[in-house]
Amino acid sequence: MIRKHVLLLAAMAWALVLAGTLAAGEKQVLKFCRFQSGDLVSYGVVEGDLIRRIEGTPFGHWQTTNELFELNKVKLLVPSTPSKVLATAGNYKSHLGQTKPHPYPELFFKVPSCLIAHGENVVIPPGTEDVHFEAEVVIVIGRRAKNVPVEKALDYVLGITCGNDISARDWQKNDVQWWRAKGADTFGPVGPFIVSGIDYYNLQLTMRVNGKVMQQESTKNMVHNLAQIVSFASRYVTLEPGDLIFTGTPGETKPIKPGDVLEVELEGVGVLRNGVVRAKR
Repeated sequence: MIRKHVLLLAAMAWALVLAGTLAAGEKQVLKFCRFQSGDLVSYGVVEGDLIRRIEGTPFGHWQTTNELFELNKVKLLVPSTPSKVLATAGNYKSHLGQTKPHPYPELFFKVPSCLIAHGENVVIPPGTEDVHFEAEVVIVIGRRAKNVPVEKALDYVLGITCGNDISARDWQKNDVQWWRAKGADTFGPVGPFIVSGIDYYNLQLTMRVNGKVMQQESTKNMVHNLAQIVSFASRYVTLEPGDLIFTGTPGETKPIKPGDVLEVELEGVGVLRNGVVRAKR
């Protein structure tokens, strides 16, 4: 009986949203997830402890269904299937130290195959002894963007999610390119949700390792904000729906080790949690 009551209340709440009962000028906050339940892989809208499955995807036409799933009984997947993953270097003064900020966003590529979901393990590969965490806000592109002006750039953003730009510092320092330092398998945890309709420019970003806070800063302290990053990237690379852009990490990073539990928390979005293991040789 209680279960039926909860489902009814959730349905009524969603009906009110669809009926347009939001106050004038109020932005609708939506929390999307991509999930698996049995053989079903789908997108849904998160409503408290429930997921309402949608027909279609958040990147195009979609509509709600009456199918509800309990959040703790599904597998949360990487929130999108991007054609490309970009990342921003040196985007907080607290991370740069004495280095002068770059006049425009300094971007590099991670590879889509490095992405893992909430709950999956970061695997430290053989050959590196200095792998660090990097808590970051990740932009999720909502529609194709090319040569987008700054003032319209957020129109092309579906929302944001949590990210951890895992980085092998020894490889990053010594290799010609960062292909393995930043793009090795499992070096791109993202999720668990995509959230839109919140103030992206005033959120608390926190990194915890085994429960201890290691990084904490507001997104208002980014050198280049989300709109500037999207606009700049779109001048040179056509951004497609689902593409991801890591926006840089604040403060100081530290090495991680097998057995650690990494948590990236982004205010209004959620907590991305991943364990750490060492690759079997």
